[in-house]
Amino acid sequence: MIKVQRSYPAPASLAVEEKKKSGNYNLPDVTKQLREDFYDKCYICEIKPVTDPEVEHRLPHKNNTIPGRKFNWDNLYWSCRHCNSVKNQDKYDVGILDCCNCDPEKYIKHELHDSTVYVSAIDPSNSEAVLTAELIYEAFNLKNSGIRIAACQARVDALQKEMGKLYKALSNYKENPKSKLNCKNIQVQLRREGAFASFKRFYVKNHLDEYPMLESFLV
Repeated sequence: MIKVQRSYPAPASLAVEEKKKSGNYNLPDVTKQLREDFYDKCYICEIKPVTDPEVEHRLPHKNNTIPGRKFNWDNLYWSCRHCNSVKNQDKYDVGILDCCNCDPEKYIKHELHDSTVYVSAIDPSNSEAVLTAELIYEAFNLKNSGIRIAACQARVDALQKEMGKLYKALSNYKENPKSKLNCKNIQVQLRREGAFASFKRFYVKNHLDEYPMLESFLV
């Protein structure tokens, strides 16, 4: 999960649809703005592009029984169907980190070791961070059905492929750190808008002793 800059004003259709008995919160102006704001990445697992997008509510509206949530622009997020389904558990109703108002990189460790994904809170006493880490972990590891096993594995496979690109870029940089092309490739890999950027950025942060000059790329 990475920091996202939400754009304003809110899509015009939300105010119109909220007044209707059965209004729609995912009309084209909403999906277009969310897709652009979130770099067409699922805000939970960071797969990109999202081929099965859904407009997700960070705080559930419970069939519009909780006022002020269903059409609230600040409560709408760009998600893949898999992660939206995983998040649809009562334990997440209290709310996870709001990546539009805080930087999740300051609260969450995103790690890949071989083919295993580990996600944890930097501060175990921060309950919101712990809950967020659990959700992201489940997005890669929840295996309580055949469909989820396949969906989780697809994300692990995609993450491994992206991390492979980072490792290659780092190897090239280490061989020739003065190369402008090598520096540019590293910058591209560490951009927040890239797929699984949180995992790539955390890896580099944990290896700054090997690559001290890359700290400026993590701003």
